[in-house]
Amino acid sequence: MLEKYISKINFDSYEDFVENFKINIPENFNFAYDVVDEIAAKNPDKIAMVWCDENGDEATFTFAQMKEYSNKAANFFKRAGIKKGDPVMLILKRRYEFWFAILALHKIGAIAIPATHLLTAKDIIYRNNAADIKMIVSVAEDEVIKHIEDSLKDSPSVKVKALINKDREGWFNFNSEIDKESSEFKRPTGEDAPTNDDMMLLYFTSGTTGMPKMVAHDFTYPLGHIVTAKYWQSVMDDGLHLTVADTGWAKAVWGKIYGQWLAGSAVFVYDYEKFVPHELLDVICKYGVTSFCAPPTIYRFFIKEDLTKYDFSKLKYCAVAGEPLNPEVYNQFYKATGLKLMEGYGQTELTVTLGIFPWMTPKPGSMGKPAPGYVIDLLDENGNSCEVGEEGQVVIRTDKGKPVGMFMGYYRDAELTKKVWHDGVYYTGDMAWRDEDGYYWFVGRADDVIKSSGYRIGPFEVESALLEHPAVLECAITAVPDPIRGQVVKATVVLTKNYTPSDELVKELQDHVKKVTAPYKYPRIIEFVKELPKTISGKIRRVEIRDKDKENK
Repeated sequence: MLEKYISKINFDSYEDFVENFKINIPENFNFAYDVVDEIAAKNPDKIAMVWCDENGDEATFTFAQMKEYSNKAANFFKRAGIKKGDPVMLILKRRYEFWFAILALHKIGAIAIPATHLLTAKDIIYRNNAADIKMIVSVAEDEVIKHIEDSLKDSPSVKVKALINKDREGWFNFNSEIDKESSEFKRPTGEDAPTNDDMMLLYFTSGTTGMPKMVAHDFTYPLGHIVTAKYWQSVMDDGLHLTVADTGWAKAVWGKIYGQWLAGSAVFVYDYEKFVPHELLDVICKYGVTSFCAPPTIYRFFIKEDLTKYDFSKLKYCAVAGEPLNPEVYNQFYKATGLKLMEGYGQTELTVTLGIFPWMTPKPGSMGKPAPGYVIDLLDENGNSCEVGEEGQVVIRTDKGKPVGMFMGYYRDAELTKKVWHDGVYYTGDMAWRDEDGYYWFVGRADDVIKSSGYRIGPFEVESALLEHPAVLECAITAVPDPIRGQVVKATVVLTKNYTPSDELVKELQDHVKKVTAPYKYPRIIEFVKELPKTISGKIRRVEIRDKDKENK
């Protein structure tokens, strides 16, 4: 399959990869037809997905079945009134029906809008009206259903609703309806056929301020994830890849469908409610996962388990993204498993942008080097390119071409798009520095960098120092306003099992940071908490900590 879309598959070095990797984009590319259905035609029994849940239920789907179910779902959507360009929200957690639905929407040329099940009625109203959502397909959970139904009186665009495997007045039963449909669905032609420039996918992504932005991706977006899957996650043909992500998060399409299937790997989906480290480790070993990707949070909990009890013989490659990886986590995981954690960086707006690729030696804590197609620079506050070792904002230069997989812009917000992407430069909002070997090192979001007594302090460095202390399970560094210093460093800390909060421990942690980093970077305030606020994807919500501190002032 890859030969069709890239002229060269194997590379001798990172330099060879960056210089000679090229994606060939066909006219009117459609992932559902041109990849899924194509594999189904040539190799119908090839495994596309292995799914299981925490109750022991399991299912395996071939590409032939993915074609069949997506055709049936496309026929149902069409009967329900969905046509090319119609926005459809999918609130499906880790249910396998998500794959039937998203492929079906691609086939029709409709716009898929994955969303988290944690949305309140207010959140859903905002999304419905911002994108003129026409249909919602949801898991059949009482709280989720209530929020959706509560949103409807203020959501005039929503015409159709469907639940997974449940009968309810006013809703279609998604499973019953697709069962009725034909397994044949003819590829649209003429005006009904989506083109490469049409919108395929829309993600609502939250910043630190304001309402969520609408990130729009076109039909060529899946091809950008060839690099993500094949060369960063190193998925294998006929392998089994697990990316830990709910389908409401963009990381799901980074790791659970596009690049993996293009590279010939099956995806593994573990459907669970609450993350329990030993249970996730059990399924990785039981099902023979060959490549794995997760945010640092997952690995932080893994290293607290007795990893000698697990058979990792099938697991060949591990990647990490979502937040910077603390070196201590890298070192402990490598020591326990012999597996190097290959870090990567990107955004909902992008595909993998920087990464540790197979020819590179990881530098624990580094985001790696630019992916092919991405021309990266670091700019200082005056817009000048930074020297080696100098901090600046990560930007992507697009004056000579847009990388395949980069977003179309923020839907219905030309002003915001222009604010972050103008004069051939896209501003990521992330601060980093580059070392003499060309590796990039994350400092923090531009609005997370702490300015204290004239010093600039990156939260990540202080967090990494604290995580080296055996008392610290997780931590988040934020700034607290200070009348003398401008801002001071605050650490919000979750302790490991054998430690309890005390003034003595506060001093011990402060002294530890002074020794490991520069003395001025130590946290003057330390708060012990039972857990850190996180997004559904596992990212620490520092903005929530800052907001809470403002309320308690």
